[in-house]
Amino acid sequence: MDSNNGYNATVRYAGDDLFVGVPPSGHAFVMDGNGERRSAPTPLEHLLVAVAGCTAFDVQPILAKKRQDVTEYRVEITGERRDEMPRAFIKFNIKHIVHGRNISEKAVADAIALSNEKYCSVAATVRPTAEITTSYEIIEVENAAAKVTGQA
Repeated sequence: MDSNNGYNATVRYAGDDLFVGVPPSGHAFVMDGNGERRSAPTPLEHLLVAVAGCTAFDVQPILAKKRQDVTEYRVEITGERRDEMPRAFIKFNIKHIVHGRNISEKAVADAIALSNEKYCSVAATVRPTAEITTSYEIIEVENAAAKVTGQA
């Protein structure tokens, strides 16, 4: 298999409902199967963060290339799951929050659209079975009260 297309990972049971995942990067992480203990993320929590992280990895460098003076950037995500088993995600709501100076609303909307339509592999993976909605908020750093919000 082509090394650019094939990915290998392992998950090992570590006892007491804990699992250790090792992705292709080799950076191991713990997953907790005990919903009450919450000592580590569950696989679904990893998926939620992966969807948000993927779009953030796209949007931030696009804004930098568009010479936007971003001082802080974060992505907030909520996910909705089916009531019946398997309790798969059926909807993700992604909100991009951009702090900066003279941020162009068009630059933010365009960056999010590029991520949604072209670049984000994680969103492309879940999109066939889950709706993804996006929005953004732009906060001027000189005047914290000035906010621009919109749907991407």
